[in-house]
Order: sequence, then structure tokens, then C-alpha cells
Amino acid sequence: MSHLLRTSRLFAWLFLTGLSVAVIVTSGFYLYLRPGLPAVDRLLDIKLQTPLRVYSKDMRLIAEFGEKRRAPITIEQIPTIQLQAFMAAEDSRFYEHFGVDIKGLARAAIELVSTGEIQSGGSTITMQVAKNYFLSRDRTFIRKFNEILLALQIERELDKDRILELYLNKIYLGNRAYGIAAAAQVYYDKPVAQLSLAQMAMLAGLPKAPSAYNPLANPERAMIRRNWILGRMKELGYITPDAYELAVSAPLTATYNSTDTEVDADYVAEMARYEMVQRYGEQAYTDGYTVILTVDSEKQQAATEALRDGLEAYDRRHGFRGPIGQIDPETLAGSDLSEAMRNYPQVESLLPAVVTSVNDKTGEVRVHARTLGQAIMPFETMIWASRYKTEDFTGPEPEKPSDVVAVGDVVYVRAKTPTKQETTPETNGEALQEDAEPGEPALVSLAQVPRVEGALISLDAQTGAIQALSGGYSFSQSKYNRAVQAQRQPGSTFKPFLYLSALESGMTPATIYNDAPIVLDDAELQSTWRPQNSSGQFYGPTRLREALYSSRNLVSIRLLRDLGIENTLDYLRQLEIPVDNMPSNLSLALGSGLLSPMELARGMAVIANGGYDVEPYLIETIKNVRGEVIYQAPETVLCDQNCNEIAEKAEANETSPEAKPAERTGNTPQVRVMRRLADERSVYILHSMMRDVIRLGTGRRALALGRDDVAGKTGTTNEQKDTWFAGFNHDIATTAWVGFDQPAPLGRGEFGASTALPIWLDYMEVALEGEPPSFMPRPNGIVNIRINPETGQRARPGEDGMFEIFREEDAPPPLQTEEEIDNNGRAGEDDLSRRIF
Repeated sequence: MSHLLRTSRLFAWLFLTGLSVAVIVTSGFYLYLRPGLPAVDRLLDIKLQTPLRVYSKDMRLIAEFGEKRRAPITIEQIPTIQLQAFMAAEDSRFYEHFGVDIKGLARAAIELVSTGEIQSGGSTITMQVAKNYFLSRDRTFIRKFNEILLALQIERELDKDRILELYLNKIYLGNRAYGIAAAAQVYYDKPVAQLSLAQMAMLAGLPKAPSAYNPLANPERAMIRRNWILGRMKELGYITPDAYELAVSAPLTATYNSTDTEVDADYVAEMARYEMVQRYGEQAYTDGYTVILTVDSEKQQAATEALRDGLEAYDRRHGFRGPIGQIDPETLAGSDLSEAMRNYPQVESLLPAVVTSVNDKTGEVRVHARTLGQAIMPFETMIWASRYKTEDFTGPEPEKPSDVVAVGDVVYVRAKTPTKQETTPETNGEALQEDAEPGEPALVSLAQVPRVEGALISLDAQTGAIQALSGGYSFSQSKYNRAVQAQRQPGSTFKPFLYLSALESGMTPATIYNDAPIVLDDAELQSTWRPQNSSGQFYGPTRLREALYSSRNLVSIRLLRDLGIENTLDYLRQLEIPVDNMPSNLSLALGSGLLSPMELARGMAVIANGGYDVEPYLIETIKNVRGEVIYQAPETVLCDQNCNEIAEKAEANETSPEAKPAERTGNTPQVRVMRRLADERSVYILHSMMRDVIRLGTGRRALALGRDDVAGKTGTTNEQKDTWFAGFNHDIATTAWVGFDQPAPLGRGEFGASTALPIWLDYMEVALEGEPPSFMPRPNGIVNIRINPETGQRARPGEDGMFEIFREEDAPPPLQTEEEIDNNGRAGEDDLSRRIF
């Protein structure tokens, strides 16, 4: 008996000693690790890595930036049955334990011993929150002990619902989807509340192994996991046996659903991304900012399509450059032509295709197009394809398909049947064709990617807000944004600024200049210069109004000579038009300086709005992840008087303690004061002159708009290297440019009216649809006077005449008597002679 007692005492002492050692070791670990554990309240301040989303003014998605797809959601927005699916899969005793579930750990151990794998999670949801938010994924004892300690701490400071909400917003569920809301979108293209029971169970099976149980990558294993979770839900009483039977018999319905952009605006999206990174650094991609731009989705889509259509139209006029590649007969005879097509990129809506047969008798060409398969290309879609020789010459018009293509040629085609754009990981983002009649070849037309490039910018003339912008044919092909980065000669689109300077200097639309040959020896030009009009003809004495709408180069040169080159450059500085790349010689009159399309569009907006400064901007509003406005574009105020006082008052309001936090935006004022840069009467007269460019001059093609409130100016540089059209009404100013990235002639028959103007017109048809006419209000101090169009002077009674508008002080003097003409006429003749000769 004494031996048994002694043995019992020994075991008791050993137990107490072991327990004491365990307590001491555990306490030591706790005291050692506790100072390094993060404060739980940091969970509430953590910004989930939510992507940057860019929207149009009317809330159409333009782009999404960031590696992680995430859409934060509150627990109230998640159906109870979805919560129960996750608890059945990961932690069925979540609402019962204190952060660490001893029973759950024991069950996981039994599952491991009996089946070789753990079906239900060993870690509680709280432990997973601790790991996902704060800890590394290292498989070490220290990390696990930290996880347990932090889980206990989280349970003491946060309620269960908040913990579950944090978990469901953080977990990774495969295919770049983080959180339940993003996963519902990626796999089922639905909000969480609209998922079926089977779909909910499928998502609940993903946290354990997002790759192994992924319904896209491993559908069989995913179904097994789904059905096990449904069984657990039935066992736990979350669902009825009938609901279980219905759900386990449901087919796998998961597909890959990307976040579809709703507006084709890649250049605009990149501008917004760049500005956000400049503001917020790399956090712009992860902190869940929502950016609302100034662009209108309908106008932006019209701008993108108008530019592409215009560049393609130019390209077709200059012929077919031939196939982009060849497929050898051995590959052509094989069965995997789609694989061969992967070497050729899709460019916007243009698909690479290999010619598999050519039939001159039926006029049909059969092709195999990438992502489209077999298709038929009728000969009528190839009639345009005369062979390109130079920018000025093409070969004869083709008479049969074999004149254009041969078997094995790789060419670009455009599908003529509707396509459904579906992006999946397996297709690497390629477009898939859904034919109207399965098994029948689609119809396609011959196309080619233009070599020529262009840009279009449309500004709200009153505020400077960018309403639409396209910087090239294809952003995927070239990230170079020509709208803001290209520096090109504006040609005759520069002349309105010169004529505005003349009007402010006292000249009038009726001022006469001689359109006659001129030879200049100018040291700046380094040679004798003999400028000409684009027509090569000369028209004699010409009023400035006619000279502008007919774009008479020689009149502009004489006008600049009279105004003075330095005076004109000073006036350009007054208009805040960059002059660093402007020449200090008479070629300035013909637009030989360099401006970006954006800079020219901004200058035209100054004219359009009546002479006020314009500061183009793209971002209207920035919201944080909670939907709070943290930036609002300043209100634009067009100012004639007391501008400094208005600006100072706005700045005082900005910095006042009473200003709301969302209104205090750092260095950005709440009001942008746009001062007057040009005399309103001179601008009003220029509007009238530029409307005649469309009514009577080089921009007559714009008459197709059927509006009399639009004004504009064409522009073509030497050798047709740059072609332009800039046009506006009082509210909107739009500029289009066409040219090669490396300046080269566009062809002898190409001018601003034939290349840029059609692009401008296609866009403005959409931009102005339904909009009432918008004219600049007539300012005080303008008079209408009937003049003799030959002399620019007042018309005498009985003389043929026309009405012209003038500033009061610049109006032609009253008619003189014969005696007054004899006494005073000579001075007027001398002045006229100077302008003519």
C-alpha cells in the first residue's frame, strides 16, 4: 500500500511539475510575444487592398487598376445561409468558442488520422483573421502561437459579427478574387445575395485551397468539396434534407467573369491612373479609390470610334500593304491553325486570319481567324485593296480575290457578325465568337491596322473639363498618347490666333491685304523663301474675313509682318499658348511652331468661351473606399473684374476651420478663377469669321451637322505631314489631328478637310445631338456697317455692298465728300498700298 502511495505521489509531483513548467513556458512565451502583437483596433483601420476604379461622369466603368479584385461588403448584405456555409466548412462552432476551438482541433486530428486529410479547418475563423490581417504565412511554432494569442485578443475586443465580416472581406478565393463579393462576381457574375445554395457552398469550399478546389481549374475536386460542405450544412441543421438533395444535384455553373469595362477609353484611363499615382503613390492601386472623370461615356465612345474610323478610312484610300505574315503549307495542312494564329496579336476589333482557300469563280476567300475559326471573306470587302505603292500612288483596282490574297497569307479581318466578348484565363483575354448559326462560317471583311495615327480632344469651353479624348488608334498597340504628348506643327489652325491679335490691334474683317506672290530674304529662314497658297494660285486684294475662311497663306504672312513677330509672340503669351517651340520668323504665320493637340484645343476653347482662360482637367471627384469625397474639382468662375479679390476670398474659405474636411483638398482651391485673356468684342468678331470657314470656306464639309452655331479652322502643313481641324460652338471645343508618328507626307490629296475634319464631324454629330444652338452673346460696342467688298470701306448709296461687323472704334469712317477725298484720300491710299505691296 505504501508503495502504491509513493508511486501516486511521484506521478502527482511529476504532473504538477510538468504543469508548472508548461505554465511557466507558456507565460514566458506570452510575455515574450505579447509586446510584439499588434493592437486589435488596428483591424478597424486597415485598408483592404481594393483596386482603383475609374468611372465616366455618368458612372460607366472605364478601367480597374490593381492586382486584387475586391469589393468590400458588410455582414448585413450577406445572406445568413452563406455565412452558415462558410462556418460549416471552416468553423462550425464559431459563435460558441472563445477564439480557439479545442473540439475543432480534436475533430481535425481525428479526420487526419481516419481519412488522411483534414476536411474541416483546424484553425478557427478568428485565427484565420489574425493570420490574414497581421501575420506571415510561415509554418513555424512561433507564428502559430502568435496566431492563437492574437485570436484570443481579437475575441475579447471585437464582436463575432465584426470578426466574421473581416474574414469574408479578406479571404483569397482564387482568380485574383479577394473577399466573398469579388468571388461572387468572378465565378457567377452575381451579387452575393443572388447566389444559389449550391453556388454558396462552392465558394465556401475555396478558402481551404483556392487552387485545388477551384471550380474552373479542378471542377471534379470542387464538386466533391461542395457536396461535402452541403452535407455538413445538413448535419448541422442549416439546411433541410430536401434542400440538400436539390443542391447536390445542381450542375457546376461557375464561369470566369471579368469586370467588364463599359467605355472604350484606354488613353483616358491611363491619364487618370498616372494622376492618381502622382497624388497617392503606389497606394492608389490598393486603397480602394473611386475616381469619377469629366468624360461623358457616350461622347468618349464616339471619340474613340470616330478616330479609328477616320484613320482606317485614310488607310484604305492608300491601298493594301499586303499580308502581315505567311503560314507554311505543312502547318496549313495541320489541324491546329488556332495555335499558329497565336503568334499574331488581335488589335482592337481586327482579328488575324490565315487564308485557307481562294475561289475566283465564286468570289469567296475562306480564312481561319484567331478566336473565330472558319470564316468567309467575300470579294466585295476587298475591292478597296489596290496594292499600296507610295502615299501618292496605288496599283490597279483588284478584279478578283487572287489579286489581293493567296493561300497561306495572314491578314487582318473584321467580323461582320455580332461577337460576344468573353474573357477567360484559358483564352488569355482573347475575344470569342458566338456565331448566329452554330457550325456555319462567319462573315468577315478584309482590314489592316493603319500606320497613320491621330488624336481627338474635346473640352467643355466654359470649364476646361475634358469631355472626350483619344490619343491614338489602339492603346494596346501604342501607349504613346498623341493628344497630350505629340508636338506637331498646327499649320493653318494657328491662324485664328494671328487674326485675333490683328483684331485687337485695330484691324477688321474688312481690312484689305493683297494675296500676291512674295519673296522674302530672312536670315532666320537661312534661304530665300517663296511661300504659296495651297492651291498655288493668287487672288489679289482680299478682305481678312475672306483670307481666313479661304486660308490664304500670303495674306497671313503680310499680316504677321505688319503686326510684328515679337508683338505676336507676346500676344500668344497673353493667351497662355506655349511659345517655346515657336519660330521668330514669318513662317510663324503658317503655323510652323510646335503645339500638342491638347494645347491647340485649349487655345480654341479660349476663343470658344469668349476669351477666358481655360485649364483642362480630367478628374472631377475622388472617393475613398468608404465612399467619402476626398477631392472635388474646383468650381470654375469666368472673371472679368476683381479677379484677385475673388481668388483671395475663395482661398480664405478653403482654409477656414468651418470648411468641411472633404472640401479642404490641400493645394487645390475650391474655386478656379479664369481671367479674361482676350477682348470679348474681338473674339465675337472672330467667331463670325470662323463660322464662315464652315459656311463658305475650307470647312464646308461640317455643314452636314445642319447647325449654324459651329465655327472652325482646317490646317495642313508643308508636304501634308500634319492635318488638323479645330472647331467649336460657345460651349464645346474639339480638335482632331492626323499624321504619322515619325513625320512623313500623308499624300498629295490629303488635307485637314479630308482627314481630320471627317473625324471631328463624326464625333460632333454625337456630342451635339439634341443640344440647342450655342452662340457667344453679342457684347456691347459692336456695330454692323454696310461696306463695299472690294475696298472694305462703307458702301455708297446704290453700290453693291455687304454687311460687316466692327468694334465701334475700328469701324470704317463715314463717307467723305469729293473735296474731302481730294484732301484726305492720299493717306488712305498710302496705307492700302503698304498692305497690298
